[in-house]
Amino acid sequence: MSVAHPIIAVTGASGAGTSTVRQTFELIFEQLNLAPVMVQGDSFHRYDREQMRVASINAIAHGHNLTHFGPEANDLARLENLFARYAESGEGESRFYVHDEAEAKQFGRPSGTFTDWQPLATDSDLLFYEGLHGAAVIDGIDIAQHPDLLIGIAPVINLEWMQKIQRDCLNRGYSHEAVVDIIIQRVPDYIRYITPQFSRTHINFQRVPLVDIANPFSAKALPAPEQSLCVVSFTDRWASLITENLPQIKGAFQNSSNNVVVPGELMAEAMATLVTPIIKQLLRKR
Repeated sequence: MSVAHPIIAVTGASGAGTSTVRQTFELIFEQLNLAPVMVQGDSFHRYDREQMRVASINAIAHGHNLTHFGPEANDLARLENLFARYAESGEGESRFYVHDEAEAKQFGRPSGTFTDWQPLATDSDLLFYEGLHGAAVIDGIDIAQHPDLLIGIAPVINLEWMQKIQRDCLNRGYSHEAVVDIIIQRVPDYIRYITPQFSRTHINFQRVPLVDIANPFSAKALPAPEQSLCVVSFTDRWASLITENLPQIKGAFQNSSNNVVVPGELMAEAMATLVTPIIKQLLRKR
């Protein structure tokens, strides 16, 4: 953690909705007139898309799966080094993983590859990370110790899978069968490496549908935001600020000392309302 150079990390699995949350934070930073450095967890994958395909085949041939949820497919030491270095000096370096053809045109690199490593922008106000491992503690690497604010995005698992299927099929050109295969392969690593992070976060946002999603693999459409609730759980560290600002959210209520519920369609608004005072407090300490 750092007083001079705060770090905010949003962690969640592929399909959880962390990219949408990133957009919410971009609006928060704009409203607060802040200059953040934005870092995506995909930047710290160890392999590009083709290398990952080959490595996964080799792993299966040796009796185990290789997935982006686990440490073998990521350079977590480099990610922890970035957090530690930024907290100390406000410096570091990152790159970008090119997901699709639109980003390929933007960066001038083929889809499924990385841009070159580049220094972070100087004179930033904070570092914002969004990815799989913002609260990871694995094999002697402790990434969770560095962020000043750790946020988990963990919708109920069936909804998470539905969101991944829709995103990867519509936006990234995968077939339905291919995405389901990826989900199946990732389950052990999800249990081992992703879920423990939500016990280290300071705030968790969990979207809970109020309609039937019992079979996420045959669903035709995602539940609408108004067909869900958002459960927000938090540690004592930020409890007073959160409960103080809760009345600003229409229809929200507190159902325990560390748990509030907000209407699903107000999740982004609730996130901004509850998190903005925390960010202001972090910056006042600089």
